[in-house]
Amino acid sequence: MTGIITSGEKRLVIVSGRAHPALAAAVARELGTEVLSSTAYDFSNGETYVRFNESVRGCDVFVVQSHGDRVNDWVMEQLIMVDALKRASAKRISVVAPFFPYARQDKKHLGREPISARLVADLYKTAGADRLMSVDLHTSQEQGFFDGPWDHLWAQPVLVDYIRGRIDASRAAVVSPDAGRIRVAERWANALGGTPLAFVHKTRDVTRPNESVANRVVGDVRGRSCVLVDDMIDTGGTIAKAVRVVLTAGAKEVIVAATHGVLTGPAVERLSTCGAKEVVVTDTLPIPAAKRFDRLTVLPIAPLLARAIKAVFDDGSVASLFEA
Repeated sequence: MTGIITSGEKRLVIVSGRAHPALAAAVARELGTEVLSSTAYDFSNGETYVRFNESVRGCDVFVVQSHGDRVNDWVMEQLIMVDALKRASAKRISVVAPFFPYARQDKKHLGREPISARLVADLYKTAGADRLMSVDLHTSQEQGFFDGPWDHLWAQPVLVDYIRGRIDASRAAVVSPDAGRIRVAERWANALGGTPLAFVHKTRDVTRPNESVANRVVGDVRGRSCVLVDDMIDTGGTIAKAVRVVLTAGAKEVIVAATHGVLTGPAVERLSTCGAKEVVVTDTLPIPAAKRFDRLTVLPIAPLLARAIKAVFDDGSVASLFEA
């Protein structure tokens, strides 16, 4: 046999942007390692500088970055990190974006609109990313925007394990905030043992962001503990209106469960006064003290991300993490 055979070992490396370093550190701890040291800062004109302080040659690198507020800054920083890793001869570069930026702009509602989610996926590919990893994409079809593997993780197991201890499943119902999330609600209902389903009929003005009108509940929620499920909570308008409609329809109580707590603008006020018994999110995005309130519960997503990263590194199956 011609050629040279080596007995080198693979090296897994976690690097982090500045948006949510606590999440990257938690993922690294779950994996029994530390976040690679790096230097990052902004020049006075807003340009971003990134340099890694250790060699990454031949490494399997996972670039962790959250995209909450200042989303454009954090996208650019992550792109620059990927480019730096490519030029430093990293063997494989995986972008870990738990809350994928611009995910809501996944199709054209009106003429002359962009499909920004596709653009962002193209930018990652051009920068040098070999793989993407996200949690609860706004629509699963977005995986087709990237010319390469895109691991789509579900936070449902994390949320369901918590919710199961907060309700009597025999007297519960799963409610979708709109008809478009019914399939997600179906998975929730199955995970909770086949609880009844309902959804809130709503209308949305596509020319006005974060604006919707909740009309009525389709399904029986009277006397039941309702779990209102969604992928994200941004300004809280949709969820707050849905909670009120469900309570008006006779629900005993409402617990809100969402993966991504974006929580912009009036979200905290709306959620804390809408009548929900509890609002449960994960920490895919940083939630500072100013955005926390008494009825908010934040669950850690790092164990799920760490298991997925380990599966990718070991050339194992990510899908098997979510198989019953």
